[in-house]
Formats: sequence, C-alpha cells, structure tokens
Amino acid sequence: PFVYALALADSGAEAVLAKVGAQPTGDPFNTISLDDVTIRAHNPMVNAGAIAAVSLVQASSEADRWNQVSQNLSDFAGRPLTVLEKVYESEYTTAYGNRGIANLLYNWGRLYSDPEEALRVYTRECSVGVSAQDLGMMGATLANGGVNPLTGKRVMPAEHVPELLAVMATAGFYDESGVWMFKAGLPAKTGVGGGIVAVVPGRFAIAAFSPRLNEAGNSIR
Repeated sequence: PFVYALALADSGAEAVLAKVGAQPTGDPFNTISLDDVTIRAHNPMVNAGAIAAVSLVQASSEADRWNQVSQNLSDFAGRPLTVLEKVYESEYTTAYGNRGIANLLYNWGRLYSDPEEALRVYTRECSVGVSAQDLGMMGATLANGGVNPLTGKRVMPAEHVPELLAVMATAGFYDESGVWMFKAGLPAKTGVGGGIVAVVPGRFAIAAFSPRLNEAGNSIR
C-alpha cells in the first residue's frame, strides 16, 4: 500500500489506474497472470501490481528509486527503517516466480522500468524490517489523512488516501478480501510475513502479527 501511495503522489490517481488496475483477482497473491482485457496487473496489492507500482515511482536511477521507496516507508513509520539483508538475499536468489511476473509485465508494456531493477527494488522493499508498532503507525498515517501522527509530516496527499483505502478494502487480503470485509469491514492489508494492518479512516489503525499462514497467505489468526 505504501509504495502505491508513492506512485499516486507522483503521477495522480487516473494515470496510475490506467497502468495498474484496482479490481480484486480471486486468485492467489503470486499468480502469474494479468487482466484479460487491459493486459495490466489486476491491483497493486498482489505481487504483479506491487512490482508494477515500484516501476511507476519516478526515478532517475535504481539507487534513486530505492532511496525514494525506502524514505517513503520510513516516513510512514515515523522512524528510519532498514533492510534485513539476509531476508533480501534469500528472497532475491529464489525469486523465480516474481522474475517471471516482472518479465511478463515488461513484455506487454505494463512495467515502466527495467524488469530486473523493478524486481530488485521490490524485493528490497519486501525485506524491510518493521515491528507491529511500526506497522500500526504506518496505518495510523493513512487513518490521519496521510499525515504521520507522530512526526506531523505529510507523507501522501490527502486526496489520494480514500483511493488507496478503497483498493486495500477490495484487494488487501488477496483472494480472501471478500471474507475479510464480510467479517471485519475495514480497509486492511495482510502480508505473507504474518502481519496485518487495518485502518479506521479518521480514527486509528490496528496492527497485528502472527506468522502462521493459511492457504491464501493470510495469518490464520
């Protein structure tokens, strides 16, 4: 969600929507597939759309792209975040599926940077270490209209927060998003590390961490 926020801030909602969809997939998060009609990633919450979102960050180089992504994540958390290098090395050296996704996107003109660059930055992004408190603060920044409540820094334009929360609501729990909305009714994002952040707009956020996953890649708890 947070890199998608950066893409929205860079290019605006309509331009981003033309390049990365906002529809739920009904498929697992790591499915190697694109929308049949538009030939674009279904949404930015599954792997294909998240990799595409990285490529939408306006950058002059790979180092610039990563610095922007890293600073953005830290701004959401309200403190400097760092990459867990062992996690990154493990993920990047076994990223065969994600590499296939990046190349498929690039083949159809739906990746907007070099595919291996996008894959490296995406994998580093996925290897940033956070605590549940960090995740809660990141969600609270969305609940607070894009302003970090700890630092007071505006991290994303207020007008794009509802659009981001809408995509979290429809696709944040991968192919279990409908069940989540049925039971909880809040915009939320899960991760395959076992973390969950849910946002009550204008009020607060809740973060939880329990690493055992179900078949959909969501925490069983």
